[in-house]
Amino acid sequence: FIKKFSPFFALASLAFVCQSAWAQSVDFAEPKDGDVVSSPFKVSFAVSGMTVAPAGNMTKDTGHHHLLINASAIPEGAGIPADDAHQHFGKGQTETQVSLPPGRYKLSMQFGNGAHQSYGEKMSKTIEITVQ
Repeated sequence: FIKKFSPFFALASLAFVCQSAWAQSVDFAEPKDGDVVSSPFKVSFAVSGMTVAPAGNMTKDTGHHHLLINASAIPEGAGIPADDAHQHFGKGQTETQVSLPPGRYKLSMQFGNGAHQSYGEKMSKTIEITVQ
């Protein structure tokens, strides 16, 4: 008994794989783009299609959040700096309190692997906020 190859099954499998890859993203649960906040303010991270894990964990499709303040997305595979503009959440944290002086800011969330290497622009999200 030999089963014939099913084109429908092949297309359905391909659609599932593509949908899984497309579902990988990050977002800010709070604040939202354009929000006016008072310092200190809460920043909550969200991720879809990947799992948050502490630094050092190199399991496929895992990583941790980095908050970039007035900095752009880090190219895929590049190391994410550790300084005042690049905050690391290597314990797997999904939220933090941020204190900034009054002004307009660009906040970028960058998801990185266990070695603090960026997953690139596809796993980055940028918003603008005003601190009053």
